Amino acid sequence: MSVLNAPVTVSTIVVAVDVGKTSLMVSVTDSAHRQLMGPVEFAMTRSGLDAATQRLLAVTSSCAQVRVGIEAAGHYHRPVADFHWPPGWEVRELNPAHVAEQRRVMGRRRLKTDGIDLEAIAELMLAGRGRVIGERDVLIGEMAAWAQHRSRRVATRTATKNQLLGQLDRAFPGLTLALPDVLGTKIGRLVAAEFTDPARLSGLGVNRLIRFAAARDVQLRRPVAERLIAAAKDALPTRDAVVARRVLAADMALLTNLDTTIAEAETELARLLPSSPFRTLTTVPGWGVVRVSNYAAALGDPNRWPGSRQIYRASGLSPMQYESAHKRRDGSISREGSVALRRALIDLGIGLWLTEPTAKTYAHGLKDRGKRGGVIACALAHRANRIAHALVRDHAVYDPARWS
Repeated sequence: MSVLNAPVTVSTIVVAVDVGKTSLMVSVTDSAHRQLMGPVEFAMTRSGLDAATQRLLAVTSSCAQVRVGIEAAGHYHRPVADFHWPPGWEVRELNPAHVAEQRRVMGRRRLKTDGIDLEAIAELMLAGRGRVIGERDVLIGEMAAWAQHRSRRVATRTATKNQLLGQLDRAFPGLTLALPDVLGTKIGRLVAAEFTDPARLSGLGVNRLIRFAAARDVQLRRPVAERLIAAAKDALPTRDAVVARRVLAADMALLTNLDTTIAEAETELARLLPSSPFRTLTTVPGWGVVRVSNYAAALGDPNRWPGSRQIYRASGLSPMQYESAHKRRDGSISREGSVALRRALIDLGIGLWLTEPTAKTYAHGLKDRGKRGGVIACALAHRANRIAHALVRDHAVYDPARWS
């Protein structure tokens, strides 16, 4: 995360805030690094923050420049960041990794207490570090919420499908021989919902099955219908088929609900994306609303980042490097950064790999040189990272000639 450096005057007073789940610790430090108040604990409530503000106003001078530094703590710090602080006070958000590094600089890497964290926050704020919270964070935060909501539902849907296939094998053995991708086709979903009893399906017959599917807007070709009827007639009876059908019916209802929820999330992302700074990324071949929204959710406000190198390094895809006494030893990818950002960049790279002609040629060249799939994926992620950063920075659409 990049930071905004701003001069600290002699009248600057820093309010360091360390947020917990139900309470927060506050301290006040002046530009001479003298502690004027705290650490003092307040409740994470409206009345608690009002009481904290009154204490702070009593300590800070009316003519002083007051900066409030809040360490990001998942979602716990957001109510504090959105609190209506006194007019003229500047609220900044600090990266937890920077706070941890500041503790190490202070010689307290192994010590983590609220008081030490407040000292580290105050030192960073006096050095002009931190990111000013702006209105753009609201839009990007909404996109991040929907993108994460969709990702969780997709993961649940994948697990539910695996469960469904297990129950389907118990209720209707041999169905996957006739339909290899049962849950990935409309007719497969229809059979899983209506005909988990092979005897009922075999008694229906080919012609009636085709008409049954057509009445439900499912196109069924005769060869497929014949395979399904043959599989139903040849299915082996199982002892636990009855209970498997009951579980299967419940899982099918859950799967339908998950599909609806995922579609709603994608609709919201499609609504929000045109108003975001990431809107031009959909002009890149292979980058749709979902891929771009996942990248936006992982990246956050693009103004935080001075360049694409910092973004790539934050994803953890940069290789480790050690050099001492003119001897250099490089290692594998560190993977110490943001998991969400790493996955988003790799997904953007895969989108290029599958659809963009120049990226395809580049990937084939790497493969011909004997590079493994993981290396190629990282190389495409690096390319995608540079393209995405440039398009967002310049508010430009994708130009194939520029990236050939």
